[in-house]
Amino acid sequence: MTDSTPKTSKRPYDLYGERFHACKHQLTPRLLKVAHYIHQHRSVVLDKTALGIAIDTQTSDATVIRAIQALGFSGYRDLKIVISEYLGVTRRSPARVASTVNELAQDAKGSIDFVLDSYRISCEMLAAPANRQAIQQAIDLLQQAERVAIFGIGASAILADYTARLFKRNGTSAYVLNHTGIALSEQIAEMRHADVLIMLAQSSAHPEGMVTLAEAQRLGIKVVLLTAATDSIFAQHADVMIEIPRSRSADKMPVHATPMICLEILVLGLAAAAPVATMNSMSKLYEISNALTRPGARKSRTP
Repeated sequence: MTDSTPKTSKRPYDLYGERFHACKHQLTPRLLKVAHYIHQHRSVVLDKTALGIAIDTQTSDATVIRAIQALGFSGYRDLKIVISEYLGVTRRSPARVASTVNELAQDAKGSIDFVLDSYRISCEMLAAPANRQAIQQAIDLLQQAERVAIFGIGASAILADYTARLFKRNGTSAYVLNHTGIALSEQIAEMRHADVLIMLAQSSAHPEGMVTLAEAQRLGIKVVLLTAATDSIFAQHADVMIEIPRSRSADKMPVHATPMICLEILVLGLAAAAPVATMNSMSKLYEISNALTRPGARKSRTP
């Protein structure tokens, strides 16, 4: 009998997972808390410092380092190398920055050309017929949504927050999914069937993105994906995918305004599709702003 099970590529060796499961029963509660956080948030950890992990776990950076060493790693750098190999991320931010800076001229010209060329390439791709069609499909979905959710962690968390504000200014109810841990679970709990989810995600199948995607699927929420990783697990499950290169090449540092350009297109496209709601919202904001700046709007101080 022929096995019809789809063949999948072999997952890289999970050294951290092996050490975590072998040693977790020997860790103190505080060390276990840190080790478990790293186990559940690997892609996020790659872009954090030990102090950042300490803040998220309500411990100290010394506790973070002790937890890493208790699992057999020499230090934080050693841990990041192991996690990068497991996630298939061969060049993280420091390496990409170094690769980029080393190629630039020792004056402003090199950096000007690099950034402008990166955005030129990105804008050309955004203007390509396939992406134009995808953007139109995304706007069509957004028109049908009661609310818009924007998912992004790391650097994309800032973009998600700014985009939600733009949507709100134009009269569209919007919220963000841009935290990690329990804070993200609280945000995910707000998702509803009539929402549309915009995801900023790349190739790494991190738990934050996978859990958000799973909840969207459970609720029947349509997903619009902005990514450079067209073969990722997120791309496989998106209703609409807009391809956005993050840099001139994979080994160079990313430029973060590229997804923001696409997000602003979506915001403006939705505003143009529903001009009455947009103008009503802007008029209301204008009236409130005038009220705040009118003489006598502030209460006089109590003597």
